[in-house]
Amino acid sequence: MNWSVIFEPATLALYAEGLVVTLQLTLISLAVGAVLALLFALALVSRSALVRVPVSAFTYFMRGTPLLIQVYLIYYGFAQLEWVQERWDTVWPWTHFKEPFFCALLSFSLNTAAYTAEMLAGAIRETNKGEVEAARAMGMSDWQLMRRIVLPSAIRRMLPAYGNEVVMMLHSSSLASTVPALLDLTGAASRVYSDFYLPFEAYLFAAAIYLCITFSLLGANRLLERRYLGYLAPRKA
Repeated sequence: MNWSVIFEPATLALYAEGLVVTLQLTLISLAVGAVLALLFALALVSRSALVRVPVSAFTYFMRGTPLLIQVYLIYYGFAQLEWVQERWDTVWPWTHFKEPFFCALLSFSLNTAAYTAEMLAGAIRETNKGEVEAARAMGMSDWQLMRRIVLPSAIRRMLPAYGNEVVMMLHSSSLASTVPALLDLTGAASRVYSDFYLPFEAYLFAAAIYLCITFSLLGANRLLERRYLGYLAPRKA
């Protein structure tokens, strides 16, 4: 193995550039996806079929198809439609579809929003009935009940599952390398491999970086669980 090439300044700068893109895609898609997931989850638990069914169909499609296919559908499909390209330079938001970063970000955001929405909706449905009855006895309206009791409780209880989703989103961001002109961490490793023919060194170094980020995310999630789910931990005798 020839590790000296990996630690050359130019190679490290390439990995650093890819790392920035990976972190941007992961963090922004998680933030956008969280906002969308909250809206979708409220729709999924709605009593109105007109609101619930379309969102349920959307989450079913996004969770039932591979993320790579979704990236292709947006970048190679929707973004390449003639009527979209005609509006690239004049009409918002179509102006963003000519940017590879936006197409990857959109597909990642919609994907994580679908998974997170189902997790949050499930946590909402499993809210303790005693909490709901106590809130209604206090005279809370449906909106007050949802905002003050149900949502805070559901978000806390979904933290362990959401931690896994965050890690999966980080790993899934490697699919950004399939979009031309977009250099993420995996794309940087692929470029090092093609330039120097160092498959093991290039991808092992990228794997080590992914591993460090994963441990950091898991550690942060553990701290959140201890902070907000400590009351569920078994009590020492």
